[in-house]
Order: sequence, then structure tokens, then C-alpha cells
Amino acid sequence: YHPAPLSEKTPTDTFVVEIRALYKLPVNYSITSGDEKGYFIIHSSNGIVRTSKNLELEDFPVNFKVRATDSSNAAIFNEVEVRVEVIDENNFPPVFPSSLLEERLPEHSPATEIVQLKAQDNDTGRNGFLTYGILNGPGVKFRINETTGILYSMAPFDYEEEPTEYQVVVYAEDDGIPERKRGYCTVVIKITD
Repeated sequence: YHPAPLSEKTPTDTFVVEIRALYKLPVNYSITSGDEKGYFIIHSSNGIVRTSKNLELEDFPVNFKVRATDSSNAAIFNEVEVRVEVIDENNFPPVFPSSLLEERLPEHSPATEIVQLKAQDNDTGRNGFLTYGILNGPGVKFRINETTGILYSMAPFDYEEEPTEYQVVVYAEDDGIPERKRGYCTVVIKITD
């Protein structure tokens, strides 16, 4: 048996799987080995396995054996293995050290690196893996490297001909399960004469 993975936040007494032995007489079900930390309980007559306490991600996957025993003769039994996996929840959104940055960019600068943005995510694995993007911004004047978080200008600016200030909202997004989370930072870019 390999039931659907459980969330690390699964409450106690949650249904996990139903074990069914095909036998002409009533059977008693029991967990015989593999669940040393006691995460699961099984109903002795219907074979329904439930959680018995909070799940600790680092202890999983757990493989345990369930035995079906003839209710009138303990020498007649069969065992099956159950494998339960737990999914690491995406607990934290990415966070930038500051939600507002101000950068200066001299006019007539060729396409150039403006600033490297770096967000933190306290999750591990794919839940903490970040990509960067621009939420809004003036057309194609700026771009961001989605891996490094470096914000670039795409062309020179003219202090006399164009706006002298731009607001670019940058996001960091994790690759979280079950849903992705985002953090934001506004970069104010002042063009200098």
C-alpha cells in the first residue's frame, strides 16, 4: 500500500489508508513493525489506519507492516507493507531585506547592472528555491536575471527627454508546494544629470 502523501501539518486522527484482507472469516488487524515512533494506529476489525500524533517531516518516509490474523487461530496470518510519505509544507514567503530601495543611474549609461536583489526564504528544498521577476515597470527599460536577482537597465536614459524617476516592483517567488509564495521590493531608480 502506498497512500497519497500527507502534509506535515496533518492533524491527529486523520484517515491514511484502509487495509483489506480477503478472507472467509473475520480477521484482526495490527501494526507489527516499522512504526517505532507510533505515528499510526489501526482499527483492529476494519483495517482503517489513522494518524495518532503530529508528523515530524524528518522521520519520513515510514514503511510499516500490517498483519491480518485469523480471529480464531493466531497461527494463520498474512502481512503487507504500507509506505507513508510526508510533504514539506511551504511555510514561509520570500522576504527582501528592505521593501524599498533607491538607486541612482547616470543618464547616457549604456545598458548596465543597477543592483542585485537578494531575498531570503526560511523553507528548505524547492520551497526555498527562488526565482526573480518584474511585476510592473516601464515597458522594456529594465530586466531582471531570474536566477541571480540582478536588475539591469536595457538602454541609456536621457535626463532632459524622459522621466527622471522610475519605480520597478520586483518579486521573488519560491517553488513551493502546494502553492508558491512571493515577496516584493520596490526599486526607485533616479536618473541623474
